[in-house]
Amino acid sequence: MNSSIDNRDKNLATLIHLSVFTKFLFPLGNFLFPLLFWIFRKDDEFVDHHGKNALNFQISIFLYSILIALLGLAGIVFTAINLDLQISLHTFPEFAIDDLQEALSVIILVGVFGTLLLALFILEIFAVISASLKANEGESYNYPLCINFIPINYTNHQSKNGQFNNKENHSL
Repeated sequence: MNSSIDNRDKNLATLIHLSVFTKFLFPLGNFLFPLLFWIFRKDDEFVDHHGKNALNFQISIFLYSILIALLGLAGIVFTAINLDLQISLHTFPEFAIDDLQEALSVIILVGVFGTLLLALFILEIFAVISASLKANEGESYNYPLCINFIPINYTNHQSKNGQFNNKENHSL
């Protein structure tokens, strides 16, 4: 645990990470609340690091979700066109599938992309909880699959494990 970081900064960094769960209560809460808490103390290096990480991860997760949904929709439309299905888009999209073989390909496609979205959701939950715990301990955390839209400064964020800090131990 890093003793140079005071409890106020640790608590705020933890709150930044946990505030992304407000998306379940307010639309865009996963962007607005971390942004507000980060702006409150972004001059502090520890809070700045965690705030940028939380925002970058939320933007990344949003983009991945949109990409998976669009690929899934494109796959369903492509499958429907290949199977020459009658697609009615007047009020609500519906498929007229007479053959079980035709239905199976659409069901598998929906299942695959639904599983990918569920996996992304579970990754987000676990990553946010892990980041919150690390912030509460006064340590830095880097989210998995995160694209750095907001540049992050990595000064003074070295591992406590000496073997990773020693440049002689690094090998490929």
